[in-house]
Amino acid sequence: MNFQSLEPSLNKSQFKRKTKRLEQDVLRMGALVEKSFRLSHQALFERQLSLVNEVTLLDKEIDRFQKHIELECVALISLESPVAQELRLLSASMQLVRDLERIGDYAKDLGEIAVKIFPYPRHSCLGEIEAMSNHAQAMLASSLEALADLNAVAGKQVKQLDNTVDRAYQRIYQTLAYQKDISGFIEPILLMVLVIRHLERMADHATNIGQRVGYIVTGTR
Repeated sequence: MNFQSLEPSLNKSQFKRKTKRLEQDVLRMGALVEKSFRLSHQALFERQLSLVNEVTLLDKEIDRFQKHIELECVALISLESPVAQELRLLSASMQLVRDLERIGDYAKDLGEIAVKIFPYPRHSCLGEIEAMSNHAQAMLASSLEALADLNAVAGKQVKQLDNTVDRAYQRIYQTLAYQKDISGFIEPILLMVLVIRHLERMADHATNIGQRVGYIVTGTR
């Protein structure tokens, strides 16, 4: 985006239109990240490897959204000097899209792991990992719904959901790390450890999004 394309000063209605368009772009980016997470889940747990390429393409589109939104935020903050909730919305949006971009990156990584783990027999922990993934996706959906509604209470509640993912991570990690009598290759064990680590981080970023919604609305972190 060319900053010079923005007028030096926008009237109130123009500024409102631009911030509204920005909010819509953030939600569109969020929808892409949700889709990417869902497809990577299907590739990994339903062995639909044909979806991996689509996840890779989505990641590029997500990256483009991030750059566009960050530039828009910087331009509006620099040229319009917003205050109060408007400033919080713009500054939080810059952080929000970084959280979303990281979730998208992890989704792409999960797709790549799906390809690597495909030749191996299904591990007994995979069902529990799938449940962990479903919970992390639900957290992302809840945080984005809170963002769409600017619901501070719902945003902060996402943090409570994170405890379930953290407990699942610890439980599954212990199972994988201390598994005895491993026959065959160790690679699928290592890949599953990587999967649960990615899922735990994706849930953390979903929590961040919910917390940022609370900040936009209330001004407190």
